[in-house]
Amino acid sequence: MGGDLADIRLWAGELGAVHERFVHRFNRQEPRDSALAYMRGLIAPLERKNGWTLAEEAGHAGPDRIHRLLNRIEWDADEVLDDVRDYVVEHLGDPNAVLIVDDTGFLKKGIRSAGVQRQYSGTAGRTENSQIGVFLAYATDRGRTLIDRRLYLPTSWTDDRNRCRQAGIDDSVAFETKVAMAKTMVRRAIQDKVPFGWVTADAAYGYSKGWRHELEQADVFHVMATTRHDTVVTRWSIDHPVHDLFPGLPRQKWKRRSCGEGAHGPRIYDWARVEVRPWHREDRRHWVIARRSVRRPEEISYYIAYCPAETTLDQLISIAGSRWAVEECFQNAKQECGLDDYQVRRYPGWHRHMTLAMAVHACLTVLRARELDTEKAETDPPSSSTSASPRSDA
Repeated sequence: MGGDLADIRLWAGELGAVHERFVHRFNRQEPRDSALAYMRGLIAPLERKNGWTLAEEAGHAGPDRIHRLLNRIEWDADEVLDDVRDYVVEHLGDPNAVLIVDDTGFLKKGIRSAGVQRQYSGTAGRTENSQIGVFLAYATDRGRTLIDRRLYLPTSWTDDRNRCRQAGIDDSVAFETKVAMAKTMVRRAIQDKVPFGWVTADAAYGYSKGWRHELEQADVFHVMATTRHDTVVTRWSIDHPVHDLFPGLPRQKWKRRSCGEGAHGPRIYDWARVEVRPWHREDRRHWVIARRSVRRPEEISYYIAYCPAETTLDQLISIAGSRWAVEECFQNAKQECGLDDYQVRRYPGWHRHMTLAMAVHACLTVLRARELDTEKAETDPPSSSTSASPRSDA
């Protein structure tokens, strides 16, 4: 019991520190207090985290103050998100960090919630009535958390401006693909000088040649999953399918490696890479990477990488494997921080809830990183060695 009380005090203290970073974004005391109460409720061990339960946890007579915070009081969720991201960078910032793009689904009933329609949800693994959020995760050796978010609006919404207005969607908000949203979030991270070394994403995003080209033009190193039907420029063909590059590869070119820990232990595959686009600057390389299942060799996934010339296959495997960190963020943020526990229908309310839930997740991530630092300091001898950033020679 004493340990639990100490944990609660620790969480409360750190939540207060996060809250202090953006308290100036609110003009009055009520929303300041409500934002802190909301975050405390999201982290509390409640079975459900809706307006009533969060209000009860905060000692409110009803959910009105919570609803006003999410739906009616004026405050800019993007400005608060900037403050949360700055908190993450201050405590976890790493020039070797990986930016990871992915989306997740939120199952919803009815037709009024902004962006809701029957669409494929990776969360459910099937087509369901849902909202889809596109997120940017920040992953380092010390922890991983979410630093940006956008609600995807299908054309069934953006083509119906009256429906949009009823859900609080401004007329200036036009249709954007999920890839376009991903581009915007990564551009924002670059513009705001978030320290990172790599970008990665699954094939739904990595298949975009336009985005890969944009990253390359900005000299942003990346390992992007793609489909077997993607094509690349090689010495032999202007447009060569990636799946044709590996069947004749010598056996010794395949390396059995783990790309990280999974739910059932190390994720072990056979890996190989083939250099493509040989006409480029001397200090950069382009690779197509194949990941082959050990048990089912016919199952092969592909990645396209742009990186420093000295980058090893093992390093590229590590970046490819880091993509699963965003799935861990989604799982933990939903289970521990109420990311998917919300009762807002309007577009601004969705972004406000996500921002505050992400602030809570960032807080927990920083606390865990401190615990790891303490454990490491107790067990490891002092070391003066440091690792170089993959972007240090950019």
